[in-house]
Amino acid sequence: MKFKLMIALAATLSFTACKDDKDEDNTPACVAGRGGQVTVSFFPEHHGEPIPGIASYPDSAMIKYNTSEFPGDNPALYDYIAVGDLDSIKVVVDSLKCGNYFVFMTGWDVSIAERVKGGIPVTITETSGTKSVKIPITED
Repeated sequence: MKFKLMIALAATLSFTACKDDKDEDNTPACVAGRGGQVTVSFFPEHHGEPIPGIASYPDSAMIKYNTSEFPGDNPALYDYIAVGDLDSIKVVVDSLKCGNYFVFMTGWDVSIAERVKGGIPVTITETSGTKSVKIPITED
């Protein structure tokens, strides 16, 4: 009898101990990456001023999934790279999932005639819709 009770208890514990990638409210856990339904507009700003893309140096957003740590400025270290439109003050990235990202941006500040770059960690909690994020950037 004790053996059957131990097996029943072990089975109950094994079913309740695993969450199968679900949060406490039984929704899927956020794993950053492409394939979602969130569109994010990233706005590079140098000293609070927007940096529009120019023909010889369009704005770029390099995105690393599932981290809030700066991976470095080598583009090969990133999972996804998006390039902004000319004369636009943003880089739009669609199809993102909820999760943690590190976003590193580059551009050209015509007011100082220098390359500007920088990044911040970004957390997307939404599972659909749109979001706007300002990315502070500075000269080398």
